[in-house]
Amino acid sequence: MNPNDKKLTASASKLYKVSKSDLPLSCPMPDMVLWNSHPKVYLPIEKTGKASCPYCGAGFELTDFKSTT
Repeated sequence: MNPNDKKLTASASKLYKVSKSDLPLSCPMPDMVLWNSHPKVYLPIEKTGKASCPYCGAGFELTDFKSTT
């Protein structure tokens, strides 16, 4: 990691926009600071395009989601 890169604060937002390139989706995400966050949990977002973290309540929305129905 480049020392000039800034990491996101875990659980700093109520809604995160993610894309298929972010899958598999976990909270906290790899680009978040981990020292003050909850254990990593993988979130099933592929079927509905939306997911919520059971620990912190952060919402995730898949921006390039295409419904199969």
